[in-house]
Amino acid sequence: MVVIDELHPTMTLPLLTARDLAGCEHRLALDHLNAREVVDASDDPSVTRRKEAAAVHRAAVAQVLAGIHTDEPGTFVEVASGPISERVAATLSACAAGAGWVFNAALPTDRRAGRRGGSELLARVGDGYVPVIVVNHRVSVPGGEGTIRTSPLFTWLPADDPTRSMRSHRRDVLRLAHLTRLLEHAGLATDTGLGGSIGLDADCIVVHDLTPAMPGYDETLARRHAIAAGALSTVPSRIGECRTCPWWVRCGPELVAARDVSLVINGNQARVARDAGLLTVDDLADYTGPAPDDWSGGDIADAVVLARAWRRGVSLVRRVEVPTVARADVEVDVDMESYGEDGAYLWGTLLTDRTDPTRPVRYRPFVTWDPLPTVDEGRSFAEFWAWLTAEREAAAATGKTFAAYCYSQSAENRWLLGSATRFAGLPGVPTLEEVKAFIASPQWVDVYEAVGANFICPQGKGLKKIAPVAGFGWRDPEAGGEASMEWYRVAVGVADGTPDAGQRDRILAYNEDDVWATKVLREWITDGAAEQIVHRDDL
Repeated sequence: MVVIDELHPTMTLPLLTARDLAGCEHRLALDHLNAREVVDASDDPSVTRRKEAAAVHRAAVAQVLAGIHTDEPGTFVEVASGPISERVAATLSACAAGAGWVFNAALPTDRRAGRRGGSELLARVGDGYVPVIVVNHRVSVPGGEGTIRTSPLFTWLPADDPTRSMRSHRRDVLRLAHLTRLLEHAGLATDTGLGGSIGLDADCIVVHDLTPAMPGYDETLARRHAIAAGALSTVPSRIGECRTCPWWVRCGPELVAARDVSLVINGNQARVARDAGLLTVDDLADYTGPAPDDWSGGDIADAVVLARAWRRGVSLVRRVEVPTVARADVEVDVDMESYGEDGAYLWGTLLTDRTDPTRPVRYRPFVTWDPLPTVDEGRSFAEFWAWLTAEREAAAATGKTFAAYCYSQSAENRWLLGSATRFAGLPGVPTLEEVKAFIASPQWVDVYEAVGANFICPQGKGLKKIAPVAGFGWRDPEAGGEASMEWYRVAVGVADGTPDAGQRDRILAYNEDDVWATKVLREWITDGAAEQIVHRDDL
């Protein structure tokens, strides 16, 4: 699959950032070896949104840290944005002056080792500095599972923290190791072997022991240098990153032309399949042996069916003779809309009373248009919960069965639990125990899980992939989770403070279509799928 050559000892190494050390190796090769090829290098909207959110988070953390040290002149120094050479000079000047904290630091490029980069924060320890990165995801969670050390934001003071558990991210560790090597090159490193990360909650610094990671980092850097220099060849393989990669316009057709096995199975499975000699979709479709060594992520028989379905152009395959999903007298479909990590601003519902044909099937949204985060989110959540509880109780009082449905409950459950926790004590907000009891009850049904139990899905199990097979279509041609994030920004005036009523209506229509799609899909599972969808044995 790959050919490895030694880099010539006098070769100038490509300058790599920490971003180059993780993710698709083939993208790295294309970025460095095909710079003159014209591709649309503009960011996918979802990537743009994440970058903007990360910038807002970094600015907020900088403001907090600056506020902590307001009465300590020279302790907290923020390097001004500008040309990299000026930022490096300002960083070195702040360090030479003994600044306790240096924000927006840029470090001297290590051309001999082929690396460059900067750290959101440098924390002074003794005569040197440790790198601290600011990331827009959580780096710890409540609960004392395992050993974790944290430091308060106002000083570098690592200590065991029994109240938290680590959420480790390989990219974070690689970046901290990368920055440690750059600090060593600049003569600014400490001998502690430590680094830190400030996550989304920004309430402490999670401390990382980087010593065990350094050999792996050095190996990764060497391999990535070989790829970027063309000494290590790569081939395309479909992975999650492909969805937003500008090179997909080139790699996608190449993979289809080669009938590459990664078109039907995930990245790790594709690697294992290739190691076992299953290079193409056809190789996998014709395979009758046991699972290869190290196979993970599902039954090999399902992978074979996926390959056979792809070869025949089949979009959905039945696992079972008669597909089923739980049904009830009173059914409520639920779909939640959130904005990143800021909160859930909309709970959309669609009620169907199967015992009373005169009762209209009605969409009802519970929403706040105050920009998140806002306490008004607690108000809209409380109203949603009160309405849902009233329908459950009314059904029980009249001897009717009740079920509420969502598509992939992990998202809904996260915000059900999170809302009950964050807004505890507000009028109408349920207790955490009430929410947990509902989630664990048979009245909360995940249609996504039902799809997985009943079908094998060659094109994925997302609602936008499966509901059209049941005959449902969205009114908005751009409907999708990432698109709705952009609509929300405009709807509440994130950019300029001017709300857009038209985008609010667009979001509500999209949410309404989502709950209708869930209803149509689950009804189709029990009423029509058996006759319309090919069974796996027929492939």
